[in-house]
Amino acid sequence: MGDSKEAGAESPPAGAAARGGLSLLSQGESEEPSAQGSALFLGGNEVKSRAVVKYSSAPPRTAFARLEEKTDLKLPPANWLRESAKLGPAGTTILGNSKRSKPFSSFGMAYDFIDSVGNDVDVVSDSENIKKLLKIPYSKSHVSMAVHRIGRTLLLDELDIQELFMRSSQTGDWTWLKEFYQRLIDQKWQRKKKSKEHWYQKAILSKFLYYSINGDGAAQPVPSAAEQQESSSSDQTNDSDGASWPAPFEMPSSVSEDPSASSQGSEPLEPSYIVGHVASAPKEQNLTTLFNDGENSQGLKNDFVRNILWTFEDIHMLVGSNMPIFGGGRYPAVSLRLRDNNKPINVLTGIDYWLDNLICNVPELVMCFHVNGIVQKYEMIKTEEIPNLENSNFSTKVIKDIAQNILSFLKSNCTKEGHTYWLFKASGSDIVKLYDLTTLCEETEDKYQNPFTMPVAILLYKVACNMMMKKNQNKKHYGTIRTLLLNCVKLLDKSRHPQIIASANYMLSELFQLDEPKKEESSESPLNENSDESYSEEEEEMPDSDENGSYSTSSDPSDDNKAVAIIKSVGELSVPEKYKSIHQIRPSCTFPVCHDTEERCRLVLSYVLEGLKSVDSSIKKESDLPAADPNTPIPLKYEDDSTRGGPEGLEKQMALFLDKMGSLQKGNYSSQSGMIPGSWQHKMKLQLILKSSKAYYVLSDAAMSLQKYGRALRYIKLALQSHDTYCCLCTNMLSEVLLFLSQYLTLCGDIQLMLAQNANNRAAHLEEFNYQTKEDQEILHSLHRESSCQGFAWATDLSTDLESQLSVSCKCYEAANEILQFSDLKSQNPEHYVQVLKRMGNIRNEIGVFYMNQAAALQSERVVSKSVSTAEQQLWKKSFSCFEKGIHNFESIDDATNAALLLCNTGRLMRICAQAHCGASDEFKREFSPEEGLYYNKAVDYYLKALRSLGTRDIHPAVWDSVNWELSTTYFTMATLQQDYAPLSRKAQEQIEKEVSEAMMKSLKYCDVDSISARQPLCQYRAATIHHRLASMYHSCLRNQVGDEHLRKQHRVLADLHYSKAVKLFQLLKDAPCELLRVQLERVAFAEFQMTSQNSNVGKLKTLSGALDIMVRTKHAFQLIRKELVEEFDQPKSDESTPAADSSPSLNREEVIKLLSIFESRLSFLLLQSIKLLSSTKKKTSSNTEEDVVLKTNKQIYSQLLRAIANKNATLLERIDILIHLLDQLARGSGVQ
Repeated sequence: MGDSKEAGAESPPAGAAARGGLSLLSQGESEEPSAQGSALFLGGNEVKSRAVVKYSSAPPRTAFARLEEKTDLKLPPANWLRESAKLGPAGTTILGNSKRSKPFSSFGMAYDFIDSVGNDVDVVSDSENIKKLLKIPYSKSHVSMAVHRIGRTLLLDELDIQELFMRSSQTGDWTWLKEFYQRLIDQKWQRKKKSKEHWYQKAILSKFLYYSINGDGAAQPVPSAAEQQESSSSDQTNDSDGASWPAPFEMPSSVSEDPSASSQGSEPLEPSYIVGHVASAPKEQNLTTLFNDGENSQGLKNDFVRNILWTFEDIHMLVGSNMPIFGGGRYPAVSLRLRDNNKPINVLTGIDYWLDNLICNVPELVMCFHVNGIVQKYEMIKTEEIPNLENSNFSTKVIKDIAQNILSFLKSNCTKEGHTYWLFKASGSDIVKLYDLTTLCEETEDKYQNPFTMPVAILLYKVACNMMMKKNQNKKHYGTIRTLLLNCVKLLDKSRHPQIIASANYMLSELFQLDEPKKEESSESPLNENSDESYSEEEEEMPDSDENGSYSTSSDPSDDNKAVAIIKSVGELSVPEKYKSIHQIRPSCTFPVCHDTEERCRLVLSYVLEGLKSVDSSIKKESDLPAADPNTPIPLKYEDDSTRGGPEGLEKQMALFLDKMGSLQKGNYSSQSGMIPGSWQHKMKLQLILKSSKAYYVLSDAAMSLQKYGRALRYIKLALQSHDTYCCLCTNMLSEVLLFLSQYLTLCGDIQLMLAQNANNRAAHLEEFNYQTKEDQEILHSLHRESSCQGFAWATDLSTDLESQLSVSCKCYEAANEILQFSDLKSQNPEHYVQVLKRMGNIRNEIGVFYMNQAAALQSERVVSKSVSTAEQQLWKKSFSCFEKGIHNFESIDDATNAALLLCNTGRLMRICAQAHCGASDEFKREFSPEEGLYYNKAVDYYLKALRSLGTRDIHPAVWDSVNWELSTTYFTMATLQQDYAPLSRKAQEQIEKEVSEAMMKSLKYCDVDSISARQPLCQYRAATIHHRLASMYHSCLRNQVGDEHLRKQHRVLADLHYSKAVKLFQLLKDAPCELLRVQLERVAFAEFQMTSQNSNVGKLKTLSGALDIMVRTKHAFQLIRKELVEEFDQPKSDESTPAADSSPSLNREEVIKLLSIFESRLSFLLLQSIKLLSSTKKKTSSNTEEDVVLKTNKQIYSQLLRAIANKNATLLERIDILIHLLDQLARGSGVQ
């Protein structure tokens, strides 16, 4: 042990304490120095070192017993190899055994401190491996280590070639590595046996440490032969078993010494942590299925006495140490070493002691010197003095440079996450090589022969799972999590590890946010930030050398082309910054940016499918299942009701609901594939199915917004099939899952409604609906293993019948609403509830309008039969029922506007009913029937209710105006029908006239002629027509009435008033010249009628003059008619087959000719009467110049008019031109402007 080679290669003193060995700093004492760390100033060079104990299983430390001189260490003490309270829980462990690192020791630590892996810590390893690496430039010993990368962290483990190849000889494993080693490194490999000196040194070290805790310097009786035999065999077995492949897996019960370490993994980890929250914790006994890879008791154990977070300069390391630490009295913490006095301390031993004390934060070293096992003396050395000891001088700065260079070299070359790298330096060689064992192993027949594969995959999974479980996890780490999981899946054999693969794929799908389908841009944006903090699975593409060319993979004869990288000389490691820390500059590993929702959902579904495949492959067929154990009770379904948590009775409500919907699958409430409820397969498949249903829902929503309704229906069908399968499998229904179903059905209702409204594109929608990707087919196949998936088939059929589509849409909304009545979903999700009710109101309006239009179509087709058919009445009832329900829906959520629209539609239905009854009587004897009056009054009631619902115009001006217009139209129609088809058989003329007048005035009240809007011309035309009709009615009354002069006078005034109002309104309109002309002619006729009752010539002349003035004022109407005639005449010349969009309706030529003829006759009559009266007046009275001028003008105009009337060949346009000319003359002659 004293020679340099052995001290450097084996370093037994530092590893002398096995797990549970001599006392570490007690918890109270260790907190202060651990928290503060230490900065040591050694040899003028500052080296920053800080150590924080994260975990310790050692009992409170005790003072070491100083042995008397001449104590013979070759004699065993009485307590040798026996349990002692001072040794803690592992009292039987041999302290002096110098246990070697187990091959998975770093993984055990990484599992315990999962928070540190991947981000904070650069290296996780046994302290022995750290020391061995830092001594490479000083030592000729061989170095063989396995290196694994997890994120930013490197895991280092000893790779004992001797042990591996011994195993290979026995089991046949690792033969590929053995062949590779013999081919490239050592062709004549033989197992090297350890010397007697080695065992001798181990034995006296063990006895020395037992003496030191015993406190009794005298030699004690040697144990019996049996005990000695046991101890020697224990020595040997422990030495070989210490590196056994693989070590048994146990979860440690950790004890934290660092109060701040609670978030750093110092708390005990539950076994369920392996599959995390997504797979639902398997029980302890199921853990072996996760880790058993054909090995007995394979597992990963953190078997170090203490785990320390050691910061050496800028390097953060999680280190495991078993070094015994003593304390008490003058020396609160010391390390104890045994040295052969004949062999001086060399550099390797000095570095060994110095690093051990730094890592464990021990300030002093106590050295006991012996000669041939006889104790000579003790010596106390401070840690900072160790680098300056005689024969052991070394520079701490150089050690720092070595550490930084080695870390840079490894981080720059160990780039592929999940790969096992082998750092190898042959004994006596200066060349260090790095191999990628995973790549080498893949070239063999069984790529899963690498025993590191499983622990690495599990660690990748655990790190990802840990990051996922952090509630405040920033999305910028999603790229990291994704890479971890993808690499984990890549490493595992699907047939051997279905549970981890299923869980990993589920977590991959969880990385993509599906909750807010409308905001995919914003939800993706933070994922690309700080991407330099991630790492990439593509990092293998990084260059293999830095800018100084310090290492390379060149084809030098001394190199071998299988090495990933080579350090040509260990001396390079001592050069400061020879290998720059390029590991700090990482390629971006951004989370994939999905430019659209479909791309994101497709990624999610691809992961879900892989997870489903893993679950399905692990479910044994029924024939493979073992026979039932007669001693195990069969769990019955009804037992769940009393023990089950969650909302009570939800399953029962759901069953009743499905039964009502006609979709209950009898006897199909359990898995058809044989999955056991509560098993990991059952729980995982439920989660995956639910995720797939959400993804399909989001896809459907996206397709809906793109107006791809066939595709949207296909996706929502898959979502509902997934949900149906979930309901079949689920034994404990959650309210949020029911909410999902309500949302799915709501969207399905939307899609069916849009398909109904876009019937013209049905072929394209049908093609999209029937298309299916291979991925969708495979997911559906997995669903069919559990259920027939027909629960909601009624909702997702693509019908060609409009009524069927509308009714399915309505049924979807009703089902969605009914689900919200379960538990307290309605109160928990008020927004969704309001949306569902709005949609229900809307679809009922659509269906009501559909039936109403059908009834109107039947009515228009009715020719022979005069009576209302039963079919029409049935349609009215259906339509009315839908409107009524829709109004109730809107009123229940205080949606006044939509309620008003439905009330308006109900009013329209009443008008259709009224119109249906108008054709029931003979056209010649037609009278306004009581049924018509009844329905029109009902229509008025509904319109008035609609106005009351709105309250004021400010609520919704457009709807308010629309309701007012419809109400005005109803009153107008009712008045017009009563006027045109007066019910004289039932009512007196005066009563009818009164009712017509009242209805017309109400129509005027709701007809807004002043507000500027698109409807203003219509309102003006309506108002003008009403005034015209009222004037005509009063004119007619005046003609037919005899007797009451007061009433006659009243009618005369009203007729005159309404005529003048009608003219004013018609003059505002550009497209009603005929109506204006007709009103003016009626006014002239009214004047003529008045003239007949006049006796004096003066009165008659005055009336005639007024009538001619009216005639002159018709010029505006003739100008409008002329303009339209000219436009019609010019239109064919410009080759425009269709009139311009803004042109008024074409003139009714027949009506124009008829009105023109009447106008000409009335004008000639008035002119003739005027000439006669003026002539007779002239004879009786003296000459009046003004009257002479008028008479002369009238004669000229009359003459021209007669010639024009006589000219039968004149065109319509010519006749109008002549009239306009004559009216101009008449205006000038009579002074009318």
